[in-house]
Amino acid sequence: MRDTLVLNASFEPLSTVTLNRAVVLVLQDKAVVEQAHPELRMRGSDVDIPAPRVIRLCRYVRVPFRRQAPWSRRGVLVRDRHRCAYCGHRATTVDHVLPRAQGGQDTWLNTVAACAEDNHRKADRTPEEAGMALLREPFEPTPADAMLLALREDDFKTLPEWLAQSAA
Repeated sequence: MRDTLVLNASFEPLSTVTLNRAVVLVLQDKAVVEQAHPELRMRGSDVDIPAPRVIRLCRYVRVPFRRQAPWSRRGVLVRDRHRCAYCGHRATTVDHVLPRAQGGQDTWLNTVAACAEDNHRKADRTPEEAGMALLREPFEPTPADAMLLALREDDFKTLPEWLAQSAA
């Protein structure tokens, strides 16, 4: 099932919802379609609308300010696009740059996506000790960036340019 990005009335990303939920919000006049899937349409006995890819709420929803996105293993894999930080191949594990055995914490800046082979080879050593260089430095995504990065790759590529730039 495809996810639909939900924007606040101020155009800031709020969350993703299922396609069915997005259609319900549009039909209830609680949201408007900002971007639709070019090849998908939702048809019913009285309705024929394009399937929404991005919707914007009609009323502003106050969201408590969140300074940082909560850390999670899945979040690290999504942030790094499931690519190993050491070799660039498909990543299935999360590696601590400063190993937990040496006092490293579960934080955005201390964790990277890694393939199982490189994670095992590095073991409880720092990249310098293991002779392995990081292809890219870990970074801490904003909550809005984390949400945009969670979209499927093909959905992310088709976002409006002004929206995709903030998460690139």
